[in-house]
Amino acid sequence: MANLCDELEDSLHPGTTEGSMRSSSGGWKSARLIIGVEMAEHFAFYGISSNLITYLTGPLGESTAAAAANVNAWSGTVSFLPLLWGFIADSFLGRFRTILVASSLYILGHGQLSFSIMISSHHKDPSQLQVTLFFCSLYLIAIGHGGYKPCIRVFGADQLDGDDLSSYFNWLMFGSCISVLTTRLISIFIQENLSWSLGFGIPSVSMLLSLLLFLLGTKNYRFSTARGEKKNPFARIGHVFMEAVRNRGQPGLDIYNPNQTLLMVPVHDSKQLRFLDKAAISCDLAEIEEAKAVLKLVPIWMSCLVYAIVCAQSHTFFTKQGATMDRSISPGLLVPAATLQCFINLTIIIFIPIYDRLLVPIARSFTQCPSGITMLQRIGSGMVLSILAMVVAALVETKRLQTARDDATTLMCVWWLVPQYVFIGVADMLTMVGLQELFYDQVPCELRSIGMALNLSIYGVGNFLSSFIISFIDKVTRQSGQTSWFDNDLDKAHLDYFYWLLACLGSIGLASYLWFAKSYVYNRPNKF
Repeated sequence: MANLCDELEDSLHPGTTEGSMRSSSGGWKSARLIIGVEMAEHFAFYGISSNLITYLTGPLGESTAAAAANVNAWSGTVSFLPLLWGFIADSFLGRFRTILVASSLYILGHGQLSFSIMISSHHKDPSQLQVTLFFCSLYLIAIGHGGYKPCIRVFGADQLDGDDLSSYFNWLMFGSCISVLTTRLISIFIQENLSWSLGFGIPSVSMLLSLLLFLLGTKNYRFSTARGEKKNPFARIGHVFMEAVRNRGQPGLDIYNPNQTLLMVPVHDSKQLRFLDKAAISCDLAEIEEAKAVLKLVPIWMSCLVYAIVCAQSHTFFTKQGATMDRSISPGLLVPAATLQCFINLTIIIFIPIYDRLLVPIARSFTQCPSGITMLQRIGSGMVLSILAMVVAALVETKRLQTARDDATTLMCVWWLVPQYVFIGVADMLTMVGLQELFYDQVPCELRSIGMALNLSIYGVGNFLSSFIISFIDKVTRQSGQTSWFDNDLDKAHLDYFYWLLACLGSIGLASYLWFAKSYVYNRPNKF
């Protein structure tokens, strides 16, 4: 497949230079098509993930804590694998070919998952073989998604020039949320009211359509020509670190560089990470700046992990909360608990046009910043709202427990959960888009797939940490015959304690983020 893609790219753009390709290909026409491709993929992915905890605790018979841990572990894998795929794309295959390979695995995983659920639906208690097939299919989807996600977003951004990037990521989020909203209304209803096999089969068709739609725009895409002109970008960065360690005893100024036959001074704007300047004795300026650009993002990456832990609760415990509440909207008609996640998407759909068309121009008139506020300010604002979401969730859960214990026959209305979903939605609109733009804009061009993968890995590690925290708390609180915070009967559990804990952790994460963001120095536009 790699050779086929090479021939395809060469035949489409024979003998073109990067400059000519930028003027004759790409643009908003191609970017809009990529947004449509992502919408079809989002329909497929969230048609599976949104109601996964309900399937695990229902047909597969898992406990609430085990199901939440499994969902978080799978979600973590989904978001962590882009690091591996980003390396493969930036070093070997390129983004276009990686998208094709990953899409094929993605479609195979969806088909296998639908088949496993179809088999299980004929048995009241699924066998161990059927459960194994289900999880193998689920993780095959994770592998495909891991390669698809970072490359398709960067490939779409590659179609545009720098001034359009902020708007592109906003509208990418807007289109994705419309798709996710649609699948949560359609797929979840079918899964809970008609058939699990049909409800998981429809997303499979959507993923196939995503690949076909992507191939339709091949002749108009802007392909990167940088890969292959220099040695492996990861090798260059690794070489910088090794040389900095090797030359740690050398003076930091006026180091002779035999590669350029001139005297090198410390890198411009590099009061930070000056230890890497020692590599200048055998590495050129561009290589040192590449290494610094990537390393500068690590503190931001680490300080955003708690935000990812908070976000992980919206598709696990928020859903289980809703299942215990009054969900009736008419006699005999119940709102599926997972459908409440639609309020996250509705919030983003409403707020993105307001933000992009109203708030950004107003902020721009005060700050003179093209995007209204900086990327780091946008990320921090979303982190504040994620903490407020946990505070609201804790207060609502406290009220729900009080209502359930005072009168077991009276259920609290499910619409009380809407505010916490809205807070998460606005937080995602700010922080998620801000992180995408930051990790795309602030890394070298040749490392943008890995940059987007680093962004996605925040949510991967966050989900793994969430899974670990849940398992640890469940084990500790069950000791000595006590009731777990995550008891299967949520009326006896204490999700409110867990939400308060996350609010505290979120505050600590925000404080560390502000500390690192204050000292962060942006790279100049088009620096790499």
